[in-house]
Amino acid sequence: MSDDARKTAEVMGTRTNRRTRKGLAATTAALLVAAAGIATVPGATAQDHAAHASYGLASHGLAWRGALVSAVPVASRDARQIRAFLAGHDIATDGVRYGVRSYRLTYATVDAYGKPTTATGLFTLPVGGGRHLDLVSDTHGTMVNRGYAPSAGEDFGRIPSYLNATAGRAVAAPDYLGLGEGPGRHPYMDTRSSVTASVDMLRASRTAAGLLDRPLTGDVYATGFSQGGQVAMALGQALQGGVDRHFRLKALAPVSGPYDVQGQEIPALYDGRVNNVSGVIYTSYWLVAQSRLHSIYKNPADAFRAPYASRVESLYDGKHDEKDIIKALPHTVKAMLTPAFYERMRHPTGGLLAAMRDNGHVCDWKPRVPVRLYAGAADTDVPLANARSCAHRLAAHGKRVPVVNQGNVDHFGSFGVSAPEVVRWFDAVKSGAVRGDAVRNG
Repeated sequence: MSDDARKTAEVMGTRTNRRTRKGLAATTAALLVAAAGIATVPGATAQDHAAHASYGLASHGLAWRGALVSAVPVASRDARQIRAFLAGHDIATDGVRYGVRSYRLTYATVDAYGKPTTATGLFTLPVGGGRHLDLVSDTHGTMVNRGYAPSAGEDFGRIPSYLNATAGRAVAAPDYLGLGEGPGRHPYMDTRSSVTASVDMLRASRTAAGLLDRPLTGDVYATGFSQGGQVAMALGQALQGGVDRHFRLKALAPVSGPYDVQGQEIPALYDGRVNNVSGVIYTSYWLVAQSRLHSIYKNPADAFRAPYASRVESLYDGKHDEKDIIKALPHTVKAMLTPAFYERMRHPTGGLLAAMRDNGHVCDWKPRVPVRLYAGAADTDVPLANARSCAHRLAAHGKRVPVVNQGNVDHFGSFGVSAPEVVRWFDAVKSGAVRGDAVRNG
């Protein structure tokens, strides 16, 4: 048996002790209870429900939420291979210290409607370093194809996991709902379900880490890029609010997140700050996903012009990639939407306004930990104004944070520069060198 196969056997109980097998059996039983549609699980206390109320985390009890269903090895890389991987993506390699080993975790969670489901994510450990590990939560950016998710393929989405793990931390990178090997369609930009999937990924990671004899300390450092930057802010709020007593938020460092959809991102679609290709993909993806939650339109033809109305929903089935979508849709948002809906986007009402507002409060709180907002001045996907808006809102709640302006870099360029800096900054927070951040607004 290979080392990876042996580790998988250990995680899933093939070679575990009686107590572990009993726990996994209880997990399976709880999942069967959940699948039967029972809304609560015996043993969940009123205090449990209250602690998980933020972002809808009280749904369906707690005994099975975050339960580890399976763990499959997907990568084992030494430090030399990690350097080559990062260099291939133009990412600085000076922080590489250890090799890494990654697993695809499947775990129990709830869907966007609060019903039991499963999701997958990438759990990565350093090969070497201390036995007890801090945990980094990394939440990824917009992905239209489920095969792009961190646990599904070794590409861009694994960069933060490898960067942080090679520095000596465990990393939990949820695929979100409907991506990776999770069932259903991805509820794009639905903050609530992204947070529930992320919290439950942390729980599953805690179980896997213990079974792999690399127990977690409970300290969590949260980061994320683009869509994941918004998720990281909301996850930070949930962790600080006591969503799970096992985890303590220590620092928050999102990169280029769309924190202010209504106040910044939508206006940027109309004034030219968002490029046409990205505008078409983001807008169509967002409308299709959010309409399933907020009834933005009854029929795609209410929002999309012909012939796009007949094809747009099928493009976001998790099987297409960006090039398929670009070929199937027009070059501008104005050409894609009906004239009436194009104007409605400027002046939203009803379900459209509800979708914007439900996902527009991720910066309306006061973090008690160090925070940095990373962004790029030449970003035409998520303009820098989003980070400034977030900083302004945090300041209104009594927390002044720096906006780290990375200068004349585009969206993915802001990630390439920022990701290694985030790792070094987490090191500084851990060492105690960061006790409060001097504000440097970009």
